[in-house]
Amino acid sequence: MKEEKEEEGQKTEEEETELAETAREAEAEEIKEEEEETLEEAVEAEEEKPTPIEEEAKPPPREKKIEEEEIVEERMYTIPLSKAWIMPPNKRAPRAMRMIKSFVTKHMKLEAPREGEEEGEPKKLSISNEVNERVWTRGIEKPPRKIRVRAAKDKEGNVTVYLAEGD
Repeated sequence: MKEEKEEEGQKTEEEETELAETAREAEAEEIKEEEEETLEEAVEAEEEKPTPIEEEAKPPPREKKIEEEEIVEERMYTIPLSKAWIMPPNKRAPRAMRMIKSFVTKHMKLEAPREGEEEGEPKKLSISNEVNERVWTRGIEKPPRKIRVRAAKDKEGNVTVYLAEGD
């Protein structure tokens, strides 16, 4: 009996070693397949790289034009927003933003070209995030009664509105 148990123990040990070896072989094969796939992907990536001619055709990356533009005219304004409070509560902050746009357009002489007149690019008005955040700080229902801003016009005639310093 003891001999039979020992033989069975040896057989199970042999079977376990065989199973371990086959598992190792399978893992080795999987690793080889993964390496081949990565090599194939690398070759494909090299093929997809643009030629030097294509690289030259691409435009250079855009940089912040706002900082680089020469400022021709800069003015400080206190814009009254009290008439925005005439609107229903859920329309006050959007109304205040429209009021800022119309005020700056009017006072910085930023008018759209008329039908008969044709110029190159139309002049743009951009409002900085600081101004937008100041108007919306207390939510849509309670915009500020007035806001102090700095409007800067560049040489192309585009106007950018910033929050006045110290506010």
